[in-house]
Amino acid sequence: MYIANNNRYENMKYNKVGSSGLKLPVVSLGLWHNFGIDDNFENMRNMLQTAFDNGITHFDIANVYGSKGTAETNFGKIFEMDFKQHRDELIISTKAGYEMWEGPYGNWGSRKYLLSSLDQSLERLKLEYVDIFYHHRMDPDTPLEETMGALDQAVKSGKALYAGISNYDVPTTKKAIEIMKRLNCPLIINQIKYSIFDRVVEENGFLDFAKENEFGAIIYSPLAQGLLTNKYINEIPDDSRAKKETKSLNTNNITIDIIDKVKALNEVATNRKETLAQMALKWVLNEKASTSVLIGASTSEQIIENCKIVNSKEFTIEELDLIENIINK
Repeated sequence: MYIANNNRYENMKYNKVGSSGLKLPVVSLGLWHNFGIDDNFENMRNMLQTAFDNGITHFDIANVYGSKGTAETNFGKIFEMDFKQHRDELIISTKAGYEMWEGPYGNWGSRKYLLSSLDQSLERLKLEYVDIFYHHRMDPDTPLEETMGALDQAVKSGKALYAGISNYDVPTTKKAIEIMKRLNCPLIINQIKYSIFDRVVEENGFLDFAKENEFGAIIYSPLAQGLLTNKYINEIPDDSRAKKETKSLNTNNITIDIIDKVKALNEVATNRKETLAQMALKWVLNEKASTSVLIGASTSEQIIENCKIVNSKEFTIEELDLIENIINK
């Protein structure tokens, strides 16, 4: 039987989500990868236990993670085994917006899809409610009022405590916030992609918007799907995500120029007495708009190492300038 670490809250830090009363750990665990149908169940269980023992209270999932529902199902089994007694200490989020089932009602952002998907997610997760329910991506065809209305209903029905969005640009985020204000259901957070290599949310103004408007921002893919780790410094490993030619990363992404930048960034990390992954996560959290950074993991050891960034030293101006010079070469 799992017994949680009594000292689990001693080292983790927690940030307010925008102007809401909710707090997230600065490091959250995402179940995008390694919680699917072909992954080792005991390893999943060990990772979730390790995360919680180190103060990670937020587990982020989506209906499509794993293989359409598998990550939620596996989490639900582990929740029943290990975490049911800790439910009120946990922030569990899920999302809907990508294709989940066949036909015209299993994708995008209609009221029909979002509310049906949430019901299915709760059943798989073995939960009465999720803490945050996200719309996973902008829908070009469904009126935003309908999509936000579905999130509003999810909250007011008690099936979600907070509403969130993911991959929304600034203009659509502004409109969504206004709609939710009229519905008296605050929208508190946007889940966005951001890393040393991916600066879209800097360029499109979202980070500035989040800071100026006290709006939450939780960061996914902070390690650029593994590029910002030691994994690809010398060669592309056979068991890597890139070798498997996934949609998010493939061998075409890993050019000589990219490898040279990774090596140079690794030198900066070494001089800071950190791994490249630790430095890349710390860099994301150095952005004042970042509420929390979502890590993925394949082992418990990775989670422990990544949690060390909570108390790592701050960047000097010289280090930040050096990182920028490396990226802009």
